[in-house]
Amino acid sequence: MNKKDLVDAFAKKANVTKKDAESYIDTFVDVVSEALSKGEEVKLVGFGTFKVQKRAARKGVNPQTGKAIKIPEKMVPKFVPGKELKDIVK
Repeated sequence: MNKKDLVDAFAKKANVTKKDAESYIDTFVDVVSEALSKGEEVKLVGFGTFKVQKRAARKGVNPQTGKAIKIPEKMVPKFVPGKELKDIVK
């Protein structure tokens, strides 16, 4: 499912226009992105948790030269599905 499909499904299920549905989805993405950029978690009970996790520094290899390189640690977004979502997917 891509964004267009999601907007169509959301509009139909919530009985709103596609324009409004797209606005709601964009706002949701913006709010979650802002919270994650501040290091906050976004918990949706039953659905899951969006959070930021530290990825440790590690060694890698430059594929063009075969030379070893150091990859620095960084923060990455992570989604952990909730129990209800896991049960639905089963």
